[in-house]
Amino acid sequence: MLMETGMAFMRSQPANFIRPLKWFLQGKTSLKQGLAQNSEIDVSLLPYDPAVIELIEVERQTGRTIILATATHHSLADQIAGHLKLFDRVLATDANRNLSAERKRDLLVELYGEGGFDYVGNSLDDLSVWAASRKAYVVNPDAGVELRAKAFGNVEQVIVSNSSNYKDWLKALRLHQWMKNALIFVPLLAAHQLTNLTLVWQGTLAFLFFGLCASSVYLLNDLLDLADDRHHHSKRRRPFASGKLSIKSGLLLVPLLLVIAFGGSALLLPWEFGATLVGYYVLTLLYSLLLKRRMAVDVIALAALYTIRIIAGAAAFELALTFWVLAFSMFMFLSLALVKRYAELHDARIKGIMEKTRGRGYYPADLEMISSLGASSGYLAVMVLALYIHDQETAALYAHPQVIWLACPLLLFWVTRVWMLTHRGQMHDDPVVFAIRDRVSLVVGALFGLVFWVAS
Repeated sequence: MLMETGMAFMRSQPANFIRPLKWFLQGKTSLKQGLAQNSEIDVSLLPYDPAVIELIEVERQTGRTIILATATHHSLADQIAGHLKLFDRVLATDANRNLSAERKRDLLVELYGEGGFDYVGNSLDDLSVWAASRKAYVVNPDAGVELRAKAFGNVEQVIVSNSSNYKDWLKALRLHQWMKNALIFVPLLAAHQLTNLTLVWQGTLAFLFFGLCASSVYLLNDLLDLADDRHHHSKRRRPFASGKLSIKSGLLLVPLLLVIAFGGSALLLPWEFGATLVGYYVLTLLYSLLLKRRMAVDVIALAALYTIRIIAGAAAFELALTFWVLAFSMFMFLSLALVKRYAELHDARIKGIMEKTRGRGYYPADLEMISSLGASSGYLAVMVLALYIHDQETAALYAHPQVIWLACPLLLFWVTRVWMLTHRGQMHDDPVVFAIRDRVSLVVGALFGLVFWVAS
């Protein structure tokens, strides 16, 4: 709960990031109180463990007294107890004491005597309490905890109900989103340098480092968006929102991925790529903390984040970017960003929600305007492609530049189809995921690439 409130505070008050440091310097009790009283936590949506709830209910039926003894601040502990309606008494951190480890043990022994209670826990801090308890219940233990708890000889039951695996981490890292990083190779394609193995290797490294940086951002974004994700019909199943992965593990992995991404870029790629990667990270951080809740600014920022991948590719290959590539990407990616927003709002309207969507700057009533803006932006991208074909410099790059005209109706069809499916409510929350899984999109993409291959 300390980390939960910390994430909630940073999400709601990013400009006041110094305050938690001041509270920390005043002591852990002050930190817990400050975060608990300055963060909005919906306790009804926290990921409670069904196995523990069942254990408590079984013991209640035998007439036993159930105590919630927690290091969490009492303001939150009282809310949790009030929501679950399972506890006869709450013992928690207050202004006078931080109820953790030995303090919790001493209080329980004072109230119920040595060996006068059974205790359910999961962490190293619980070892001292188990040592003084009659029976120990170990639930989803941290590394090394189970073995040390069993050394006391009073472990009644070990409950493993929330074992995460590599699939949960792959989902949290969103490796499927790395497909977006293929945009790094666009400058190489535009410059007709795909046969240059040195540049292809540089592009592969750039793809990897950009992916690691992006995954770090995805982890941080999920940690900051815990509350919003738990209110969402599908995002509530994300590993952190559902409790499959701990906030602590995510916070440890975020800086590790960044160190590898930025360190590898500095050592193996041109400095311009590293600078672009820093720009991407900063913009993404601003998007997660602030921009995503601002109408219009959010979709422009999303479009820019796609376009930065192309700029990063040009930096990695040390190739010049053309006006046409940048103009096409901004209009096309703005259209896709608006598709994403439309899909979210369409779902809200279907559910009868009319107020501003949670964590966003739009109302379901904005649907018609968003579709108009999105479709127009997609068609403008097609117009940019047509102007590119007509450009004299383009004619010099291709043996048969007139063949590229076939790409225009293909793109018109795809943009129109995407928006029609979005209007019908058949669009995935992420249009990139949709495109990867949609057979028609894959066929159109293959034909699009074939057109440019024939033209060259």
